[in-house]
Amino acid sequence: MTDTTESTDGFDLSPNEARVLAVLIEKGFTTPDQYPLSLNAITTGCNQLTGREPVMQLDESEVSEAISQLLARGLVGRYEGARVVKYEHRIRLRHSLPPAEQAIMALLMLRGPQTAGELRSRSERMHRFDDIPTVQAALEHLSEKYPPMVMALPRAPGTKETRYAHLMCGEVDVASAMAASAPSTPGGLAARVETLEAEVVALRAELHQLKINLGEAD
Repeated sequence: MTDTTESTDGFDLSPNEARVLAVLIEKGFTTPDQYPLSLNAITTGCNQLTGREPVMQLDESEVSEAISQLLARGLVGRYEGARVVKYEHRIRLRHSLPPAEQAIMALLMLRGPQTAGELRSRSERMHRFDDIPTVQAALEHLSEKYPPMVMALPRAPGTKETRYAHLMCGEVDVASAMAASAPSTPGGLAARVETLEAEVVALRAELHQLKINLGEAD
């Protein structure tokens, strides 16, 4: 096993680095018998189709580069196995995070801003929270660390619950995050329906013209 002593805080991670770190945290909980992970296993976890927002398509060279950066930051450790090199996260040591807070950070990095209720329901395989106030207490502790690791987003119009975002990739684009979580307005929904209806009419007209050209029209 090798170690690093780099003292960077790791609060300006790239999206690829955040995804790799989050996968290592997640799999440390959910697949302990297969942990630490090989480069191939990490790549598979990064490109998983479920529980990921956004879904990514990273190749092994991109994942390897992200691992190298995380090694330099002291957020990942490397093990020289008998057949293959494996890696584990060190966020629990680097930032003194207990399991509950590790699970929250993994979910926020894997799935983007979420409410305390969403975090509780989605964390079952990593850590079981007794209730939503327990999740909120962990979020509050993470937000009070120096530097803070999560932040509460302003509530978007029409929403009742506060959403939280991680800060491992630097400052959050609050406007974009709020827009993504805002419910559709009746006017916006009506406009989308109208657009879809117009597209259907246009497609039907094109199909009818195609049938005429082929001599198949009624």
